[in-house]
Amino acid sequence: MYVNILIPTDGSKLADKAVQHGIALAKRIGAKVTVLTILTPFHTFTIDTQMIEDTPAQYKARMEEHAEKILGAAARAAQAAGVACETDQVEHEHPYRAIVDTAESKGCDLIVMASHGRRGVSAIVLGSETVKVLTHCKVPVLVHR
Repeated sequence: MYVNILIPTDGSKLADKAVQHGIALAKRIGAKVTVLTILTPFHTFTIDTQMIEDTPAQYKARMEEHAEKILGAAARAAQAAGVACETDQVEHEHPYRAIVDTAESKGCDLIVMASHGRRGVSAIVLGSETVKVLTHCKVPVLVHR
């Protein structure tokens, strides 16, 4: 049914549950997984405290380290389950667009993602990335809650 499942993650607890669910589904149906994390570019004017406290170089290094940690954990979980896994990190202004583009470019036929990730003011201002993926993507999306 599904051959390549895209699992976007931001490393949050809910996203980790979606990663585990996506890997379990892939194992059950014999699919491979592509785990994706998106790095947002550094902005001089922002409400994100991580960017306010860092220089652009510090921010990039910290975000890449965080991405490697997230992707490494997902790859280890897939390997332990016996599921083929590819990992990818993309820098993009709009995470939903990176997810949609990656699904298309990697030939993914299902996206498994958490119902939400960000919290607080950024979630209100930016809206739900999951809703944006659902709105803009032609690939089926399984939302894990």
